Amino acid sequence: MKKALILDFGSQYTQLIARKVRELGVYSEIHPFNIPLRKIKALDPGAIIFSGGPQSVYEPDSPHPDPEIFNLGIPILGICYGLQLIAHHLGGQVQKAPEREYGFAALHIIDRSGLLHGLKEKTQVWMSHGDRLEAIPVGFTVTARTANSKAAAIENRERQIYGVQFHPEVAHTQEGKKILANFLFRLAGLKADWNMSSFIQDKVREIRQLVGKEKVICGLSGGIDSLVASLIIQKAVGRQLHCVFVNNGLLRKGEYEALLDVFRKKFSLQVVGIQAEDIFLERLKGVTSPEKKRKIIGQVFIEIFEEQARKLGQVKFLAQGTIYPDVIESTSVKGPSHTIKSHHNVGGLPEKFDFKLVEPLRELFKDEVRALALELGVSREFIQQHPFPGPGLAVRIVGEVSRENLRIVREADAILLEEVRKAKIYNKLWQAFAVLLPVRSVGVMGDQRTYQQVVAIRLVQSSDGMTANWYQASPQLLKRISTRIVNEVDGVNRVVYDITSKPPGTIEWE
Repeated sequence: MKKALILDFGSQYTQLIARKVRELGVYSEIHPFNIPLRKIKALDPGAIIFSGGPQSVYEPDSPHPDPEIFNLGIPILGICYGLQLIAHHLGGQVQKAPEREYGFAALHIIDRSGLLHGLKEKTQVWMSHGDRLEAIPVGFTVTARTANSKAAAIENRERQIYGVQFHPEVAHTQEGKKILANFLFRLAGLKADWNMSSFIQDKVREIRQLVGKEKVICGLSGGIDSLVASLIIQKAVGRQLHCVFVNNGLLRKGEYEALLDVFRKKFSLQVVGIQAEDIFLERLKGVTSPEKKRKIIGQVFIEIFEEQARKLGQVKFLAQGTIYPDVIESTSVKGPSHTIKSHHNVGGLPEKFDFKLVEPLRELFKDEVRALALELGVSREFIQQHPFPGPGLAVRIVGEVSRENLRIVREADAILLEEVRKAKIYNKLWQAFAVLLPVRSVGVMGDQRTYQQVVAIRLVQSSDGMTANWYQASPQLLKRISTRIVNEVDGVNRVVYDITSKPPGTIEWE
């Protein structure tokens, strides 16, 4: 199975390229723009895609690949900044454009026999650039243009190098998927042979080779990611897998007991339940920094896993349900992007611990994990549950985590979810949750002045968690939620609704 290698030059759309390629049935991996040539050869990709990026190729500190990449004989597609890199390295000329081209543009096709095969003569594309090609490299031909870009698509079919100035990976480009399919199948000769079934087979084989006869300990969080990771590992090594489900005091109302029963009876997992609420709350006492919270929680989890490993004897491997958005937000290992926040199972782990990691879902997006869960026999009801952060309610309390604050946010969250289900919009949402804010407000209850806490409620829609839009809930639903929280949760006298999309905000507040 040949893969597509995506080199990340810092574009906000890099992950979208990977998703679109996978949707076409080709496995894709994102790697840093400066990946060594020897590693590219070892990965043996069938195609390479250069992402876009925010910089100009002629700037001294702009990201560039090893120039020898153009001599590997592997088909290359450059997108936006990627197109300009091709031109810059192969003898063309890139300059600052008189006017930025941002947003919708009409693409006029000059040649539809290659990359643009089957496209309409005039089609809508999405532009986002401030530079443009003033001269194309020798051996290339211009196959499309826009009003502002005389070379909106260039091709060198002899060398199998192609470039587009626009973004075929975004929905705004009407025939973008067709362009990517042309590159992958018609020009690079790849096959649509990657799906969830083949992914499971590959991962089972990979895990068996990695683990051998050793034991694996897996921390279950109660969410779909860690469950799916454990089911794949169980498929690979059977009873060598030992799961641990920790009640850290940061779970939703009634969740610990219900899930422990499901893990054991429905999925036949070997699960040890650990009551550890006191130790987590003691360590979190007085801590308000979200990064510190995540790191403390990650550290305590590791300590618990190490203790359980000692009881089991020699355990070399720790399994986690890390997924790709966790990696992207926690660390900039792929390209020149910024760390947004640490996830307790990525950036929140201590630098030194006694395990080797097994992370079978590390390169998957959330919707792919859900598709994988279906393949593994997990019920749709469980699959469609909203994501819940590994650090739990600790990151839904802006400020110190205390028993009292946990009581408030847990009760408010339970009311919110109950009303969302009653309104029959639960499955329309990516997430719905309550956040306790570190402010108090004046109110009036029973003719008496109150000075109590504020709860924010958050309802968002998304397909993969990388971007999200706030949900336009009806005034009636918001009124019911607000009234119930204020009336039923002691200590709260005000409810506010978060109408921030991602970006610029993240879905969780911390």
